[in-house]
Amino acid sequence: MSDWKNGLLSSVLALSVVACGDDDSGAGGSDKGNVEADGAIIRTTDGGIDGGRNSRLDGGGGNTHPGGDGGDGDESPDCTGLMAHIRDFSSRQGNSNSNTDFETFGGNGVKGLVEDTLGADHKPVFKSIGQPQTITSAATFAQWYNDVPGVNINIPYTIPIKQVGTTAVYEFNSTAFFPIDNQGWDAPNSPMPEPMLDANDGNKHNFSFTTEVHTSFTYHGGENFSFMGDDDLWIFINNKLALDLGGLHSSQMGTIDFDAMAAQLGIVKGQTYPMDIFHAERHTTASNFTVRTNIDCFMAPPIAI
Repeated sequence: MSDWKNGLLSSVLALSVVACGDDDSGAGGSDKGNVEADGAIIRTTDGGIDGGRNSRLDGGGGNTHPGGDGGDGDESPDCTGLMAHIRDFSSRQGNSNSNTDFETFGGNGVKGLVEDTLGADHKPVFKSIGQPQTITSAATFAQWYNDVPGVNINIPYTIPIKQVGTTAVYEFNSTAFFPIDNQGWDAPNSPMPEPMLDANDGNKHNFSFTTEVHTSFTYHGGENFSFMGDDDLWIFINNKLALDLGGLHSSQMGTIDFDAMAAQLGIVKGQTYPMDIFHAERHTTASNFTVRTNIDCFMAPPIAI
C-alpha cells in the first residue's frame, strides 16, 4: 500500500493493473484474503489544504469546509462527494427474477466488456460477453445500472472519503464493502426476504449488487485517481473509458493519470468534466472497494442523471 500511496503522490503509469489476492478466481467463490468487518472508513476531515479549490467535500452534505488561506470564498465549488446508487439483485437460486450474471461466473478479469464511450443515457454500452464468458447477454447486462422492478432495488448511498493525514491524498478504503446489509432483497420486510450469505469475515452479508456514481471535477493538472477492488469496475472521464477492470476477479488495482491521458480523454486544464463510475460485486465471499485520489472536490454532475 505504501508503494501505491507514493505512486499517487508522484507520476504513475496510466491504467496500471496489479492483481492482489484470489477472491473471485473461480465460480465457487474462493477465498478473498483477510476481511475486516468494519473496513469502511466513514470519517471526513474539515479544512482544505489551501482553501478555495482544496476545500474538502463533506461526504454528501453539499458544503465545503473552511480552511487554508481563504481561497475563493463564496465562489468555492459545492463539493457533494461520491453520491451512489446501489442496486441490489436477488441471489436466490432458481428465482425467475434473478440476474444470471451474479453468483454464476468466475475468472481473473476480462477487458473489453463495454464500449469505449458512454451511451446517450450515460450508462456503459454492452460490447461482449467476454472470453471466458462473464456476462450472460446484453439483456442481463442492461439490468445492472437501470431500475428494473422485481429484478433489482435501488438504494441511495454516499461513499465517504477522508483526507489521509495532512497529505493531498483522499481515500475511501474498505475490505468489507457491504453497504446494503439488511436492505434491498435481504430486508426483513422484503416481499420475498432472502438470507444474507457467508463472507470471509465470518459474518453474513448482502452480496450481488452494483454501484453507480455520477460526479464531476475540475481538471487543474496533476490529478490522479486509483481504484482497488472487485469485481467489475469501469470509470469514464468526459464520457470516455479511462479505466477498465471488467469481469469477475480478485482485488485488482488501476490508476488514471489525467495528465498522461489528457489527449485521449479530451480534457483541458481549468475545465470541469464528468466522471462516471460503474462497479459490480458479483460473487461471494468478500467485497473490496478502495478509492484514492488527489482530486480534492467532487461536484454534482453537469447534467441531471
